[in-house]
Amino acid sequence: METYVLTIAIVTGIYILLSLSLDLQYGFTGLINFGLAGFFAVGAYTSAILTMKTGLSPLLSFPAAALAAALLAWPLGRIALRLRDDYLAIVTLGFSEIGRLVLVQEQQYTEGVRGIAGVPRLGASWGTPRFSEMLLLGMLVLCIVGVVLFLRRITHSPYGRTIQAIRDDETAVRVLGKEPAVFKTQVLMLGGAIAGLAGAFFAHYMTYIVPDLFLPLVTFYIWMAIIMGGVGRLRGAVAGAVILVAFTEGVRFLRGVIPGVSDAHMGSLQLGIVGLVLILFMRWRPQGVFGARGAK
Repeated sequence: METYVLTIAIVTGIYILLSLSLDLQYGFTGLINFGLAGFFAVGAYTSAILTMKTGLSPLLSFPAAALAAALLAWPLGRIALRLRDDYLAIVTLGFSEIGRLVLVQEQQYTEGVRGIAGVPRLGASWGTPRFSEMLLLGMLVLCIVGVVLFLRRITHSPYGRTIQAIRDDETAVRVLGKEPAVFKTQVLMLGGAIAGLAGAFFAHYMTYIVPDLFLPLVTFYIWMAIIMGGVGRLRGAVAGAVILVAFTEGVRFLRGVIPGVSDAHMGSLQLGIVGLVLILFMRWRPQGVFGARGAK
């Protein structure tokens, strides 16, 4: 039971980082990013490859993973952010899928569909696997606190008011002499860095990663989280991730309650219930748990 609770806490923490990343991009800037799983994968594979192929310490591979995801967002931003919002969504989704196919094909580095096994745990040489998990959870909590404080600072700064103005009326911002594409690219890179950091935590917790762990479903789960928690609210991103994990994990216990539900059906049932919860939110509380009433 203790192991299960620890697992849920780590998964929730990783989802919180991803939710904060997407909330910065969509909630505060209006960028529709359907390729979040791609940045997540870049962070996971970067940290895994650096630690296993070069022997780099995980303490250094984590910032490298965030940097790699951020740098990858730059050309995407320069190319795609001049497009309309709906085209940007398609481009980012395509980026995510192309990235996954690259992971499958570049077997020299990624081991293809076999995946990378044996990714070292944090502090593995210092103690037991339980100690490594506790250390990872502690670092994850510190990162979440740091990211929240950082995002809170920039969203309450003139920079934050500018990106929120871009979200609300991009033409007005351009009339004031500011170039929205520059701010959008910076936000896409910053959000990508946070998602890459989440990927590094994921790789060193799972110790085994394959391309199929980074399907678009991951991105849409995070969209559900920020919608349920409240778009454009940092505490909403945190709460949404907690609610999402609570529902997805809570459904597992229905196997013993609902007759005739097999293991093969659990995945479909899980998606169905999460979708139903999202519909109920859209009907009764479209602004999310922490969103202001009447907010977009």
